[in-house]
Amino acid sequence: MIGTVVVDYGIGNVFSVCNALRAIGSEAELTGNLAAIRNADRVILPGVGAFARAMDALHGKGISDALRDFVATERPFLGICIGMQVLMDRSSEFGETEGLGFVPGSVERIASQSPSGQHLRVPHIGWAPLVPSQGTDDGWNGTALEGAEDAGDAVYFVHSYHCRPADPAQRIAHVNYDGLEVTAAIRRDNITGLQFHPERSGRAGQKILERFLAT
Repeated sequence: MIGTVVVDYGIGNVFSVCNALRAIGSEAELTGNLAAIRNADRVILPGVGAFARAMDALHGKGISDALRDFVATERPFLGICIGMQVLMDRSSEFGETEGLGFVPGSVERIASQSPSGQHLRVPHIGWAPLVPSQGTDDGWNGTALEGAEDAGDAVYFVHSYHCRPADPAQRIAHVNYDGLEVTAAIRRDNITGLQFHPERSGRAGQKILERFLAT
């Protein structure tokens, strides 16, 4: 086994994630090598930007198949921001684009109006505390978010789209955006997705990365 791999596919904030891991005393291999991805102990898929561009990069470099093989091993997998969104079946960003399909559901634009009719600024940018979503009866025990519900720490978001899992129980956390529930984290079996940026969320984000590495 290779240890923790951060997937380098030319999309976004890979160096920031590696720096955050080093800050908590953990080294990761930053690579797009397919064999390294398949044989890692854990895989982290970061990313920023557009869904379709991320999918083109994953397919073009053969990484999508390597990720599929890795996920089948049931070893821990973490997607961050676009790296979370591509786990879904599809996205409506700039027309419909097919995702990896690891978590059934879709990626949809955040509503520009709250349930009470208040105008919401999109993209959603800023700090917000995580809220356990419906169906998380055991809280976040055994997940990368374990303990975060007690700490009440805020984490950092910057996004216009969010995930809607077909199974509501697979959305484990959201944030309250002026009355609108915006998906913050999903989990299915060995797969965890974070819409926020733990690498930009200070100590709160570091604790989440530490818990992921301990799963």
